[in-house]
Amino acid sequence: MPLYEYQCASCGKIEEAIQKFSDAPLTTCKYCSGNLNKLISHSSFHLKGTGWYVTDYSNKSKTGTHTANSSPGNEKTGSGDTSAGTASSATGGESAD
Repeated sequence: MPLYEYQCASCGKIEEAIQKFSDAPLTTCKYCSGNLNKLISHSSFHLKGTGWYVTDYSNKSKTGTHTANSSPGNEKTGSGDTSAGTASSATGGESAD
């Protein structure tokens, strides 16, 4: 079950409560009976082991970025060759007619 933190508006004390998602939020401070405000706190959730995006795909995406950086150079060379070949063919075709 989730752990929620509440801070009292009157005395400033912070309370922690383990509650279900369906439970109503706490409204009164157990120390001074003041109003409580729900705090947004950092989660302690951490993905460990394999089977998660972080572990399975992070290295591939870094490699993919490196490959993507080298690919434009290869594509430029390939595009240049293709353009030259197409231009020669077009010129050769025009000369033949």
